Parts: sequence; structure tokens; C-alpha cells
Amino acid sequence: MAWAERRGDGYRVRYRRPNGTVGTDSTHPTKKAAQARANAVDTEQQQDTYVDPSGGKITLREWADTWLEAHHVSANTTAKYNTYLRVHILPRFGDTSLNTISRMMVKSWIKDLSQHRASATVTDILALLSMLMGEAVEERRIAVNPCRRLRPAADLKPERPWATPAQVLAIASHLNTAEATLVITAAYTGMRWGELVGLQRHNCKLDAARIHIDPQQGALHEIAGNLELGAPKTPAAVRTILLPPFLVARLREHLDSHDHSHVFVGADGGLYRRSNFSRRYWRPATDGDPRKVIAPVIPGMHFHDLRHTHKTWMIEDGVPEVAQAKRLGHRLPGIRGIYSHVSPIVEQRLVEGLQKRWETTAQPRPER
Repeated sequence: MAWAERRGDGYRVRYRRPNGTVGTDSTHPTKKAAQARANAVDTEQQQDTYVDPSGGKITLREWADTWLEAHHVSANTTAKYNTYLRVHILPRFGDTSLNTISRMMVKSWIKDLSQHRASATVTDILALLSMLMGEAVEERRIAVNPCRRLRPAADLKPERPWATPAQVLAIASHLNTAEATLVITAAYTGMRWGELVGLQRHNCKLDAARIHIDPQQGALHEIAGNLELGAPKTPAAVRTILLPPFLVARLREHLDSHDHSHVFVGADGGLYRRSNFSRRYWRPATDGDPRKVIAPVIPGMHFHDLRHTHKTWMIEDGVPEVAQAKRLGHRLPGIRGIYSHVSPIVEQRLVEGLQKRWETTAQPRPER
């Protein structure tokens, strides 16, 4: 049972915890207000909805340590969370107790972040803080999540570019044979960067014209500067990708050129890093390089835009949405994902369309 008692110039509400100890809920200027709150505390305790104010006195820094220790995610996601906490969240809220972080404080923080960060990044950072505060609500340390339904203003970005088959070949023509094969494979399979550079020889099943994305080591991740093989991005990314005949022949020739366990490796036998590949190969090939007399093809295009390219080609060829999703490693939501399936006939038509694109576009490759 809760009660009101005199304290200085006002009144405080006291209550008894399940373990028998006594805590203070709140203070009030009048006995009437304190008694009303005491009655409310009794009701909340009877309904098992009462939030003990002492639980919210923990700082966000302390709570984040507890949360991270109990939270199970991939090493890559853990590294991202640690970066967001260290760089953005803890400098602002680390020494603030959970029960004093208000909605207005969070909104002001988002506004400041949005002046220096892209909206997608701000959304990710806010999502992490919201997860932390949401778990605090579930643990009854605070009554409400101050991040609930908050969204940063969206950036007005132009539509990402995609390439025609001729433009893909133009980009590849500016590269060495090995890097050109990597780019062409990306465009004609829709594979993610990590899936491509993490692809191992034994998962490149050319006799069956297929590439298998392994559930345990199907992608190469760069975590705190270290390259590590691990699971692909999502469970849906574990898949087998049928290859058009020209790509089977090209990949077989490529594999015959080296004996590394990975399919795609640099000239020195080392694994590719995204930033190095972009600087040394991708940017000059797409943006152009006057020093090497390389004409621009699609300035500003990202390597990931090759996935957009593959998606666009499948749309142009009338490939069913479920087949598009399966090939790209996505999962259709709801009933569509449960009752839609990709038959071998649909899959074969898909690669026939890709083969036709290649045959009507490809030119003899220059020797480099």
C-alpha cells in the first residue's frame, strides 16, 4: 500500500516494493495531490503495471553495456552498434539517467544530427537509441519510449542510376580482366559486394551453372578494419543463383587463371576491400580518368547500383516479382512470400533473357 508523508515544504509518496523495502515514487506540493498519486500507485501495483522510479536512475551508458551483453547479433552489426554508441549516442546521453531522457531532448538531438548526417544514417542511429529505450520500457525501468514514432526528415535524393548492358561493358573495358569479370558477374547475378568477394571456389558450381551463397560463410565482412567470412546479410540471402552460359564460360576461364580458394582476388592474391576497389578501379572506370584517357560512363554510380541494374533488367524482361526477389536474396512479405514459388521454367527464362542481353551487346574483350 502506498501512502503520503510530510517532507520539508511538501509531501512525498512512499510505497513498499515486493521485497519489503520502501521507495519514494514522487513529491508533491499538497497532501491531496500526494494522496491522489498514492492511490494511483496502489492501482498500478494491483494491475502489475507499476514502474519503479529507481529503475530509471541508471545512466544510458550503464544500460547500453547491459543491453549489448544480452543482445545477440552478427559481429558486423555489433561493430556498427558500437560505432553509433561511441560516436553519436553516448556523447549526448551517456551520463543521462534513463528516466530523464525526454522526447524533446531526443528531437533536438535528431535535428542537430540531421545537419551533418544523411537521413538514412540518422534513422539507423535513432533506431538503435529507440531499441535501447524500448527494452528499458519492457524491463519497467521507464514508462514510455521517448523515441517512439520519431522520424528524421527524409533527404530528397535523386533516383539511383542503373546501367544498360552496353554501359556495363564500357565500365568493364576500363578494367583488368579479373576486375572486369567481377563487375560483369555483379551485373548479371545481382549479388551483393560481400557475397561476391566472399565467394569461395567450392561454392562456384560451374558444372551445374550455379553459384551457391553459403549460410555460414557466404559473405565477406569488414569489421573494424579486419576481413572476416560470415553469414550473408539475411536468411533470404542464402540462395542458389543460376548463371547464363556466357558467364559460366567466363568464370571458368577466370578460375583457371589462379588457384586461390576465393573466386575473386586481387593481383597480389589478397582479398578485395570495398574502399580500395572503389578508389583504384570502380571510380576511374565509371567517372573517367583524364590521366589514363578513360572516358566517363556513369559518373557517380556506386558498385551497389549494379544490383539496381540487375533488378531493372529483370523488370524489363517481365520476370515475376517472386523470381526477382529470390535471385536478389530478398523475401516477399505476407501471403505473397508464402504462396509464391519459382519454378525451373521461370528460372530458365530469366537466364535466357540475360544471355540474350549479353549476346546482343558483347564485344571482343581487349587483352590487358
